[in-house]
Amino acid sequence: MDYLVALMSAPEAWAALLALTVMEVVLGIDNLIFISVVSNKLPEESRAKARRIGIGAALGLRLALLATVAVIIQLTTPLFTVFDQPFSWRDLILVAGGLFLVWKATSEIHHSVDRDPGLDALNPKIKPASVEAVVGQILVLDLVFSLDSIITAVGMTDHLPIMMFAVLVAVGAMWLAADPLANFIHANPTVVMLALGFLLLIGTTLIADGFGAHVPKGYIYAAMAFSALIEGLNILARRARQARSALSGADDL
Repeated sequence: MDYLVALMSAPEAWAALLALTVMEVVLGIDNLIFISVVSNKLPEESRAKARRIGIGAALGLRLALLATVAVIIQLTTPLFTVFDQPFSWRDLILVAGGLFLVWKATSEIHHSVDRDPGLDALNPKIKPASVEAVVGQILVLDLVFSLDSIITAVGMTDHLPIMMFAVLVAVGAMWLAADPLANFIHANPTVVMLALGFLLLIGTTLIADGFGAHVPKGYIYAAMAFSALIEGLNILARRARQARSALSGADDL
């Protein structure tokens, strides 16, 4: 108790909490986009349930990972070197997660644009998505994103309560934004393709990071924000054309 009181009275602790909370919320955008895309594959009555279970399980996973933060830090220790490039467990996990994201986004794009996808390597026999499968995918990707964010968080503060509070705030924000974002993506088909493009970009970035080519997150989020702005303008333009067309049709009557 005395430790928490002393921590709350330290200005540097509040500064670290603010910075870490903002970072966790921003990094949660990647995960939220993936959750929205995969949950929309479910029947409408199961989507919100899958998102709630997935995000709740992701919170438990993140808190459990924070409890083993000393072990996670050791994941950055190089295991082997290939062409003078060292690889750690963190690097291998990032590469695996990035490959999964690229595969998932590519297969979804392929299924969306091909009139007859058939049974091929990208799109094997299509089975209805299940809540369990969607929750499992959410947890797999959350594990990848959580490891990266926790390792970053350790570089910002040594206090576990600050990390946990930042995680709680970030997951709470995801909880509140999950349904509105998923519903918006479902209601605007062109946004689905944009979201899949974001997943491709995020997956490629994870792979590059795993191979030691770090891309500043600011560049990635700036590109995503600009693309989302353009798509927002396209949606407004489409609605304006539809309104003018409906008005013109009413005048003709």
